[in-house]
This record gives sequence, C-alpha cells and structure tokens, in this order.
Amino acid sequence: MSRQDVLKFTAPPIAERRRIIEAEPLPANMGALLDQAVADAPDSLAWDFFESGERASYSELRKRVNRLANGMLALGIRHGTHVGVMLPNLAAMPTTWLALARIGAVMVPMNIGYTGREMNYVIDTGAVDWMVIDQACLPALDALPQRPERLSADRIVVLGTPRPGERRWTDLFEGARDDIAGAPVPGLDDLMNIQFTSGTTGFPKGCMLTQRYWLTIGKVNARRDFRRYERILAAVPFFYMDPQWMLLMTFYQRGTLYAARRQSASRFIGWLRDYRINFTLFPEVVFKQPPAPTDRDNAITRVNVYGLSKDAHMALEERFDFCAREAFGMTEIGSGMFVPIEATDKIGSGSCGMAAPFRELRIADDAGRTLGTGETGELLVRGPGILQGYYNNAKATAEAFHGDWFRTGDLFRQDERGYFYIVGRLKDMIRRAGENIAAREVEAVLRLLPEIAEAAALPVTDAQRGQEIKAILVLQPGLTPADLPLERVVAHCEANLARFKVPRYFSFTDKLPKTPSEKIAKHVLTAGVADLRAGAFDRVDGVWR
Repeated sequence: MSRQDVLKFTAPPIAERRRIIEAEPLPANMGALLDQAVADAPDSLAWDFFESGERASYSELRKRVNRLANGMLALGIRHGTHVGVMLPNLAAMPTTWLALARIGAVMVPMNIGYTGREMNYVIDTGAVDWMVIDQACLPALDALPQRPERLSADRIVVLGTPRPGERRWTDLFEGARDDIAGAPVPGLDDLMNIQFTSGTTGFPKGCMLTQRYWLTIGKVNARRDFRRYERILAAVPFFYMDPQWMLLMTFYQRGTLYAARRQSASRFIGWLRDYRINFTLFPEVVFKQPPAPTDRDNAITRVNVYGLSKDAHMALEERFDFCAREAFGMTEIGSGMFVPIEATDKIGSGSCGMAAPFRELRIADDAGRTLGTGETGELLVRGPGILQGYYNNAKATAEAFHGDWFRTGDLFRQDERGYFYIVGRLKDMIRRAGENIAAREVEAVLRLLPEIAEAAALPVTDAQRGQEIKAILVLQPGLTPADLPLERVVAHCEANLARFKVPRYFSFTDKLPKTPSEKIAKHVLTAGVADLRAGAFDRVDGVWR
C-alpha cells in the first residue's frame, strides 16, 4: 500500500479518537483478551515464528497456553510467584508469558546474553522463585556467584534437555487440561512483569508492570490510528517490552504476529515484502542497507521510527513509499506520545508527537513546576497503568516521581499545538544497535579491576550501530598502561557484561574532569573533539586509532 493510498483514509479527529479509545473498557485481564480473540477469530493465525516454523491459530494458542498454565499450577507456581524467563525468540517465550498471565504469576524476563553476574543481579533483585531457561543459557546459570537455595534443581524448567533434577518445559503439557477452569482469576492491577531496564543509576531497575499496563499499551498501539493492522512484524527479542506489546496489539486486531529469531538489517526489507507486513518498528540501520529495486514492494500502513533527521525521514518515506511516524515510550510508562499518520507536516520535524490515549504529559522544572509553551524542561507523565514503582527499590521509586507524575529524565519542549519535541537527555545512556546501555554499569564493572581508579564510558557515533562505547581509564597512582594490558581489560568486560555492553574503544588519561559536586564532567571530555576514536585502542580492529 502506497503512502498516497494510506493517506486517503479519513479517520476521526485525534481528540475524538482518544475519547473513543479511553471510553472502551479494557478486557478483565490478559487471558480475557486472548479469549475474546478466540471468540472472534478462532481459526485465524495468531503468530508465525517463521524462522523456526512455529505457527498457531488463536484456538490452538489458547489450548497451549491453558495447558502450560495448568502444568505450572501443578508444579506449585501460583498467583504472585516470580518466574525468571530466559528464552530466545521461539514460540515458547510468549507462550510462557501468556501462561503466567493466566494464573497471575509474575514474569521476570532476562536477556539471553546475560553473564552470570548480570543474571545473579536480576534473580536477587527480582526475588526469582523459579526459572524457565533455554538449554543454551544454562552456563550462565552455572556461573552465578552464589545460587539462591530457593532455586533448587527441581525449580529449573529447561527448554531443551534438562540435567539431573531439572524439569523439561515440554513435560509441563503432558496430561494438562486445555481449559483453565478453577484457576485464580488475576485482576487488572495484579503484577504481571518485573521488567528490568537500564536506568540513570547504572544498574538495572525492575519496573513493576501490571496487567493493566500491558492491556493499555497493546490497545493504544492497536487503536490509535483507526487503521487495520493485520500483519505485524516483531524483529527484536521478547525479553524486551516491544514484542510483548506488539503481541497484544496483534490480539486486539485479531491479526498475525510474525516474529523473527533475531533482528537482521540485511533481511528486514525482505520480511516486510514476503509477509506483507502492515506495521513494525523500523530500525534506522535498515535504511543504511543498499537500495534495491524491490524496496517499494511492501504492504506497510505505518512504521514507527525514532529520532530521524528531516532529510533522513523524507528520504526514508520516498525510498520505501510508506508512512513513517515518530513515537515515544519507555518501559516505565508504556506509550507516551505518537505522531498521527495524517500529520504529514511533522515528518522530520523532530517531534515525538502528542500525548497518547490514557496519558497526560507536562514539561516541568527541577521542582516539578509546570513550564510554559516553548520552554525546555523535564517531561513528566501520568495515567492509568504506568509502573507501580521499582521492585525492591523504594529510594529509586521515590526519586522517579513528583507526586503521581513520573519523571522521565528526558528534556522536552511543547509547541502551541500540543506536539512535544525531545531536546536532550538527563540520562547517561548509550544506545548501541538498539540496546540501551547505562554508562554507569559499564564503569562499575571496569572499576572492579584493582588497577583502575576511575572510568568514564562515552558514546561514540557509529554509522553501523548508531553508537559504540568508549572507555576512558584512570589508573591507580604509580601505574602506567604497561601495567594493565588492554587484552586483560577486554577479557574482564566480556566475563562480566553482555556482549553488546563491552566497550569497543579504550584510552588512558591521568585525570578526569569533575563538576563541583565531584561527578565526572563528561561534556568536557567530548567538547571540541572531532573524533572520539582518535588516540584510542579499537578492540574490534585491533589497532590504535
């Protein structure tokens, strides 16, 4: 479908759409949404994990979800039980999530690239009682510094071949009923996920997300444009929030979710064409692939993009002949704002859009006082279903709110039409190949080496991955770089950080600039520097730049 065809459709005005969406009642819980989809479209294809050949209709999916939920109940997993889930992009991942939702248990998703140290942090902070884990991830489990006694072998459910005492995921289906009669019925405000996100404090914080949160974000994305999205592509891992809400968006549309095993810049456009995708999140790295004659052969109604320049945004639409629109969201708030499809004047404007349904937005100063149109301040958000707080972290929760307004940590301004524009970030975050990386976590790992006194992690612009990480190291007094081979530093990082968090560039300095409060003044490190790679060791190419 061309841009011209998409823009011919006339939807109600934005304010009317918002009123309609907010007036419609949410399903009673996530299981009820699946039940509604089965009632309306039992034989329609619910999902297609096309790289592993796993497909299911809505009726087939509900039976599998219910059987797994009953199998979990038989093990002793109950309403409120915290279950760590460490699975790749296979159907088992969302099946497990939906089964936990059925019985009111809580999923604590984990990145399959986590090291034992990172996994231990999430298990400990998230109070994980059970694990559902892929066989390939068992070495990380074995690398835990100290496995909690509660995570005995019989509480480890393995997708693949279990070891002695562990359980096999597929065995949970054996003899289990395919209805859910008699199970506890979770409510909208029951906790569904403890979703860990890299925050400004460095180490991940566990966002407490309810069933209302997920049903709201799924509904907003399904309904906001008043368009039909029959085929939706999820190309990033399910342990992140995006594929989770995209699945629920699909359920609201009674459509089909097409899920890739992992994101691929070179194959992405082929997936759009082959599966006649109507909606997806479009990674900027795909736009950097060489043009092809088939680029316009797609059925896209809308793609979401993030932070494109005006020229790049217009070139993207022209090359692929689809409508690309900005949006803004966070794990903590779900969908915060979006640019309507019909707002063609906002293409490349830098605007992230206007407030999404169920969300109120305002710009405030440090004290939480509302600022006027055109003034720059922190974006605050409130509305039903935002995070309940950070699990087991009362201090971070208190710091994250002004009353009932969540502090995003992002600097915005608002224009006279109600559109919001991101100006900068209060957060010290690096975004590499779509992954959010807290600089403070990388720095903390580097400082574990006894030779390192201080460390600063900085983003370095990269044409392929958006940003790479540069680590600037200050050694203990009396030491020189010869006392700490960079091969050892790299090996230390690889042992304690997921691969995407390991810095690419390293350099040494005698002293880091500081603010009056003795924080590292990173703006001084980057001011006037044309190329942050200059004088640094590139671990990928194995050379000093």
